[in-house]
Amino acid sequence: MKLPMSLLATAALAMAGVAHAGPGEDLAAAEKCNKCHTASTTKKGPSWASVAEKYKGKADAPDKLFTYLKTGGKQSDGDDHKQVKASDADIKALVQVVLSSK
Repeated sequence: MKLPMSLLATAALAMAGVAHAGPGEDLAAAEKCNKCHTASTTKKGPSWASVAEKYKGKADAPDKLFTYLKTGGKQSDGDDHKQVKASDADIKALVQVVLSSK
């Protein structure tokens, strides 16, 4: 069966427009962050949107969250978080995903 060229072109364009996850999203999936967090609702851990709101306007937010994820364990605020084992660049990308959540 031959498909019209316009249909093939439309399918090709649709496939080309598929968004690919960046390193931050890839790391979140690999580390199974969604077991405790979602973008907008609280589960076991806070939503990424609430974390972004908490740190909104704070210049040291990226550094604090990076350290929090990189070291894991008990934090000064009493929270306990697992250590994220990834490259610094990937953890920084994840921090940007979290801080840009709404």
